Amino acid sequence: MHRFLWILKMALRDFRKNRAKLLLFVSSIVIGIAALVGISSFGDNLEKDIDSQAKELLGADLVLENNQPLGEQAMDTLADDIASEINFASMVAFPKSGESRLVQVRALEGAFPFYGELVTTPETAGREFRDGAKKALVEKILMDQFGAKVGDSVKVGKVTFLIAGELHEAPGQNGITATVAPVVYVPKKYAEETGLIQYGSRINYSRYYSFGEQVDVEKLIEPFEDAWEEAHIDEDTVQERKERTGRSFENLSDFLSLVAFIALLLGCVGVASAVNVFVKEKLPAVAVLRCLGVSSRDTFLIYLSQIILMGLAGSILGAGLGTVIQFVLPEVFSDFLPVDVTVEISWAAVGFGVVTGLLISILFALLPLLKIRNVPPMMTLRTDADMMTFVRDPWRWLVMVVITLFVFGFSLSLLDGWEEALGFTGFVLLAFGVLWMVGTGVMWLIRKFLPLSLAYPIRQSLANLYRPNNQTISLIATIGLGTAMISTLFFVQNQLLDQVKFADKEDQPNMLFFDIQTSQVEGVKKAVQEEGLPIMQEVPIVTMRMDEINGLDKSENRDLPEEEQKSNRLYNREFRVTYRDSLISSETLVAGELHKVTQPGDSIFVSFDQGYAERAGVELGDEIVFNVQGRPLKTYVGSFREVNFRKVSTNFLVLFPANVLEKAPKFHVVITKSKNDQQAANVQNEIVRKFPNISVINLGMIVDTLEDILGKISFVIQFMALFSIVTGILVLVSSLIISKYQRMRESILLRTLGASNKVVRKINTLEYFFLGSLASLSGILLSFVATALLSVFVFEFPVKLAWGSALVIYVVITAITVLLGWLNGKNIINKPPMQILRGS
Repeated sequence: MHRFLWILKMALRDFRKNRAKLLLFVSSIVIGIAALVGISSFGDNLEKDIDSQAKELLGADLVLENNQPLGEQAMDTLADDIASEINFASMVAFPKSGESRLVQVRALEGAFPFYGELVTTPETAGREFRDGAKKALVEKILMDQFGAKVGDSVKVGKVTFLIAGELHEAPGQNGITATVAPVVYVPKKYAEETGLIQYGSRINYSRYYSFGEQVDVEKLIEPFEDAWEEAHIDEDTVQERKERTGRSFENLSDFLSLVAFIALLLGCVGVASAVNVFVKEKLPAVAVLRCLGVSSRDTFLIYLSQIILMGLAGSILGAGLGTVIQFVLPEVFSDFLPVDVTVEISWAAVGFGVVTGLLISILFALLPLLKIRNVPPMMTLRTDADMMTFVRDPWRWLVMVVITLFVFGFSLSLLDGWEEALGFTGFVLLAFGVLWMVGTGVMWLIRKFLPLSLAYPIRQSLANLYRPNNQTISLIATIGLGTAMISTLFFVQNQLLDQVKFADKEDQPNMLFFDIQTSQVEGVKKAVQEEGLPIMQEVPIVTMRMDEINGLDKSENRDLPEEEQKSNRLYNREFRVTYRDSLISSETLVAGELHKVTQPGDSIFVSFDQGYAERAGVELGDEIVFNVQGRPLKTYVGSFREVNFRKVSTNFLVLFPANVLEKAPKFHVVITKSKNDQQAANVQNEIVRKFPNISVINLGMIVDTLEDILGKISFVIQFMALFSIVTGILVLVSSLIISKYQRMRESILLRTLGASNKVVRKINTLEYFFLGSLASLSGILLSFVATALLSVFVFEFPVKLAWGSALVIYVVITAITVLLGWLNGKNIINKPPMQILRGS
């Protein structure tokens, strides 16, 4: 006990002398801990709110859905209240502006939602639009886009409705869903009158049920589930919606926690760097203690105690800051949240952050701190006394292994399996390894090949990068990885936007008209051509389902051993197919061949998209029976195609040969290309006016929507990446302050030898310029590699590097580094050498 108290007393005594330097390394981990605690607290609160607001997510106790009228159901007589809805995608027009847009029309009957409410302006509009008159609720984003106001009108198909209110919130809706598919609510009794419910339209029928609080809905519906599955009726309960929503946001929380953990790792690299400099300065003092008889173990424990105290202080400070940050997060994620999030302190998250921060800061600090064990008393006389190198010290290798296992264990707790955790750990090691190699390689090259012909300020500033106690590698690692995260975000976002911006390509269509009935085809084509637009494609589409595959229906397939089953998606999906005997530009035949049907009785060979066939377990030669509007049709899989679904075209998972489906009920799609947005708007409005049932997809609108969505997503990721950038800046600032005394001596030496203030200032500025350049260029290089890998293996895009964005990022990061370095050294340069010497 006495020995422990003596060690603690010595640690506190030394801490008072070196308080400023030790507090600097605390700052390196504060931001990472704050991010970790903030995200964990937010995730805990969100999970609790999803659980408490689960009924408001669904708006009912049970929902049944099908693409056919539901008819009478057993639940109808068991429920306390029932509401029904017909919803479908359709064009709506605003007569005041003459403009139109594709929206989700929801024709509602009954008191839905039974839980929660339709939040509207005025507040009573959610009830009044169902009073029997032709009134509608229009989503706020749609009202803003077309400058519509309450009291204006909106035309849905053949019916014009008065806008009774502006819709702000509805069960299950958030900012993203409103952006992708804004909603217009109308009374259900006018659905048929709109003329939009026709063959080929994607109609979905929903029925909402409310039961008493005492009813166990899961148990109640259990006897009916098999019958619903056979009838392709989907059921959704409060419990299912809660679990599904919870899983989605748990995955988001885990991903953001990993991003925060990376910021913490960056801070810990700064810790290791700061402690390394601190240890080197303490080596003479350690040697003195050894001469006085203090064992190497006790000496090590003195300085380890300081690190533990500082790590604990930094973790507590970071946890406190994270608790404050969580108050901001609901606003940051507002467009993605399906529930209102309450904010309160999560002590579990705080404890998790403190323990994580303390443990990992100690582990990283141990790497340089272990050197103290090998300081001999002789170092009081010989500063070059040998110490055990890193390669020969097994304890330092053990610490490295423990750090790796800690990173793996942390990621394993957040990710789905060990493969993903291993991949994340490998990425972290690879990123740090690459940045370490860049820093080490650059310093080696400068030391080896620095030209003597360079101007002195340039030569001296480059030489400073490998001075004793330099921070080059740690700064490249921290700032570089933060830069890589920001850069990768920008580059991938640009890639995604470039892939959908087909409008500027001369050979790419940019407008698609669908839900065209057979009797309307010629009229639509004529209207398009009268506007001066070409007909690039006109394609018939037939809807069908799959009844059997290789003689097995859905129930028989379900009874097979799991490894022999075909995917359920084959039986559950409604297929939309076309027929032709040739391929189009977006298709490539990769297996088998296309077979024509030349006479009645010929076998029918269909072609599947290769990717879908692989996912669903479909093989060449499989016998498939399709249900075409109640008529069974036996076919065989004759070929596989590789389909480029990113190309604006009529692409299909299943392709039939000609002379098979010509007499089946069908609808049509027409594709064209407009020269500009104004021409596209004119033809869109003209088609909607003449043919209200036809829907139009304008590529310009898709690009605008995607930019809006990516903007919201990128804001969240940028917010998280900001923690890494701030951590890198803090590490930079702390390393500059830690090395300030050394820079003072260098400045004194240079000025004593006759260097002017201007030369010294130029040397310092150039050093920070090279340091910032190395860090930012290393991060950009890493982001180029990450972007290329994501493009090729995830998005399957051609690699296209954003040089313009890279240049902006390089200039900004380098400028920040130079500015901070200049501010740090300004006072040193302006003071005379004797004043600095007396002060030191």
